[in-house]
Amino acid sequence: MQDLKTPGAMWLKAALFFAIAAVSSILLLVELPAIRTAVLLALAIWASCRAYYFAFYVIHHYVDPTYHFSGLGSFMAYLWQKRSRRNRGAKP
Repeated sequence: MQDLKTPGAMWLKAALFFAIAAVSSILLLVELPAIRTAVLLALAIWASCRAYYFAFYVIHHYVDPTYHFSGLGSFMAYLWQKRSRRNRGAKP
């Protein structure tokens, strides 16, 4: 898969992600209209955003500047490679 290079396509992708999040959140709140549901949904969204920020910005800028991501799949591969390297170098 190629990287997006067109600003318009990037904005469209962002808008579609926002629409998915908004519609699914609204549908969940319509299905289960309770303060508890809204709070748990807000916490899940907040935690997911923080995890995404960590996976890309923090790792690249503070942990491993050589790491360049292309999505969550590349982050999982990065973690797997780090784990494999650690296990190979570990003493029995």
